[in-house]
Amino acid sequence: MKKLLQLFILCLGITVSAQIKAPQPSPSAKVEQMVGLSTVTLDYSRPAMRGRTIFGDLVPFGEIWRTGANENTVISFSDDAKIDGKMLKAGKYAIYTIPNKDSWDVMFYKSTNNWGNPQNWDDNMVALKVKAEVVKIPMEMQSFTILIDEITTDGANLNFLWENTVAYIKFTVPTDEKTMASIDKVMNGPGAADYYAAAAYYHDAGKDLNKAWDWITKATEANPDAYWMQRKKSLIAADMGKKDKAIEAAKKSLAAAEKTGNKDYVKMNKDSLKEWGAK
Repeated sequence: MKKLLQLFILCLGITVSAQIKAPQPSPSAKVEQMVGLSTVTLDYSRPAMRGRTIFGDLVPFGEIWRTGANENTVISFSDDAKIDGKMLKAGKYAIYTIPNKDSWDVMFYKSTNNWGNPQNWDDNMVALKVKAEVVKIPMEMQSFTILIDEITTDGANLNFLWENTVAYIKFTVPTDEKTMASIDKVMNGPGAADYYAAAAYYHDAGKDLNKAWDWITKATEANPDAYWMQRKKSLIAADMGKKDKAIEAAKKSLAAAEKTGNKDYVKMNKDSLKEWGAK
């Protein structure tokens, strides 16, 4: 009897720990799309029609819909976007909609960890609410689908398709602003951080110290109070045998580090100045 009980407990443990894998009725989907220089990502679940009437029945008109199934349908914008002339800050939002026959309300909700609709809807959590146009299509879309389509260099359409309905909104992203900023940066030449990075690599990798010196000099001229840049300049100068230049840069690095309270750089510079016989 004791052995039989032990065997029963063992079998029960195996049964409880086992996990059956089966397809989900509303499988999850992930869409990542570049629009201009911005990334738009969608995570959502895709319920199917299964012979049901969708809009006006399964999804009632005039009521808030989770816009999919299971967890929140979530959209992420890497940059600020403009929808219907209104600004939506870069970030992650749950998409809720209110379908109607002729138009939908589309709401970008700041809380994204709800299962379905929030237990207590909070209008203050709606980052943006816009109208979506509705178009009938001649065939049935069996699975709920969200598409980022009609892509241009600075915008796209966000399409919601199910049954014989498409609801869509247009959005734009700051492609021109980002492109012009990139052009200005490149055409104006490298900045202090670029010169510093190049000099640091050349020094640390044992490459041409003359080039490293030219670059670190340009970096410190552009940003003379950057103690980490002055520190690197002192080390490059020391390795080049320019002791006076090394001491001069180390003193500047020490003063700047003391001003900002960076104890590590204070100690490193003091140690180097002592090593180099600075007065």
